[in-house]
This record gives sequence, C-alpha cells and structure tokens, in this order.
Amino acid sequence: MPFIGNQPALSYTSFAKQDFTTSATTSYTLDQPVANANELALFINFVRQEPTTAYTASGTSLTLTSATSASDDMYCVYLGKAVQTVNPPNGSVGTAQIADLAVTSGKLASGLLPDNTPYFFVRKSANQSVTSGVITKVVLDVEDLDTDSCFDNSTNYRFTPTTAGKYFFFACGRGYANSGTLNYVNVMIRKNGTAGVGNSFVNSGTEQYTSPGNSDTASPSVILTMNGSTDYVEMYMQVGGTSPNISYESNGNQTFFGGYKLIGV
Repeated sequence: MPFIGNQPALSYTSFAKQDFTTSATTSYTLDQPVANANELALFINFVRQEPTTAYTASGTSLTLTSATSASDDMYCVYLGKAVQTVNPPNGSVGTAQIADLAVTSGKLASGLLPDNTPYFFVRKSANQSVTSGVITKVVLDVEDLDTDSCFDNSTNYRFTPTTAGKYFFFACGRGYANSGTLNYVNVMIRKNGTAGVGNSFVNSGTEQYTSPGNSDTASPSVILTMNGSTDYVEMYMQVGGTSPNISYESNGNQTFFGGYKLIGV
C-alpha cells in the first residue's frame, strides 16, 4: 500500500508470552494490559482454557474461575499484542542470507580467528667469545617479543612452544674476528639439539677475509613441526677465524632469533 517517508524494514512477528508463579489463588497480574479475555490464550498444565468461562481479564488483572495450586504450570500468550522487530528470529539466518564479505572481524567472537601465537623475537646484550670452528649455542638474553613466555632467556636460551603446529623460524648471526683473519660464519637453527639438513639445521655460506677486525653475517630460516610440549629450537653459530666472537649491537640488528606459528597448515 502507499506510504509517506522511508519504506519500513521487513518485520518479523512473534507473540508475547508470560509465565506465572502459581499459588492457591484466582487473581494474577498481567505484564501487558488487555481489553478482555479474548486477547489472551491461557494455559494451565498445558491445557488451553476457555476465555470468559475459565477466566476473565481486563487491564492487567487476570481472574480465574477456579483457584490454582502451587504445583500448577500456568502461562499465557498475548493474542492482542504482536511484537514486531527488524531482527530475524534466532536460528533463522543461514549463509544464503548473508552477503559475501559482509561479516567483519569486529562481529566475530574473541578468539574465533586463528593467530600466529605463540611468537618470539630475541637478541643479545653483549658480545660472546667463542673458540674458532667450534659450534656454540648463542646466548640470547634480551626478549623483545614472547607472547606465551615460551622462550627461556636466562638458562637454556631455547624456544619451547606450548601449541602444536608448524612454525617458521628465522635467525641472523654476526661473526667478528678481533684480530687476524675471519674465515667463515655458519648460523644454525636446531630442533631438539639435533642437526639435519632440511629438517632442523640451516647452514649459511662462507666468506673469507684477510684483514683483522672484519665480520660477516648469515641468515637462515626454516619451517619445523613442533609437538607443543617437548620440542624446542635453539640457535647455534660456528665462527672460524682468529679470536672470534658472536657480535652484538645495542639496536639488536646484528644477532637475533625469532619465530611464529603458521596459520592454515
């Protein structure tokens, strides 16, 4: 039919219902005022009662012909009061009614979307002297990121994730020769202390220097499956040269180690 103004939104209709706490009485109070008993459907012990015969109603007063008892179940449906809303009834909306890309992350419950946790990023706070050619665990005592407190930065210097899955790990190590010649720098990411090419060991290239005080960096990365309980990863380095050390800088961009859980794999 014709109307003035904006077209009303589609409405969904339901009838208001009221439950009563029964007792040995014939008088009850309605939540909604009515004109007469015909505007109510009254049920006692799940049996519908006849209006004007079993009960009368006017305004918010409901009067029964016979008293109820405390054990009776009684409720009414307001036939004269249809409640309209632009919200569809619960459970009535399916995927066909939702437009593609219409639901944003702000409408989803917290924790519903997967994330990349746990993740970490750690680095050194000082130079670490090493023996030339000896594979040495890197002391990483500064935590910039550690979402689930899975990295031990005081004793073992290892990451032990508490969530199972596949993880991407990356590292960068700087080797420095205090005097003489720097021959090579190898950086390794090891799982459970074991070396294995393509599994938990990454070996970067070798460069040679003939001038004392020179340095080199290597940056491996690897994807590893972690069981979420006992599996751990550590960073190792092997520096060949005269009086070598694993170098650090205060901005943390020389020697560092990080990783995060992958989503969807």
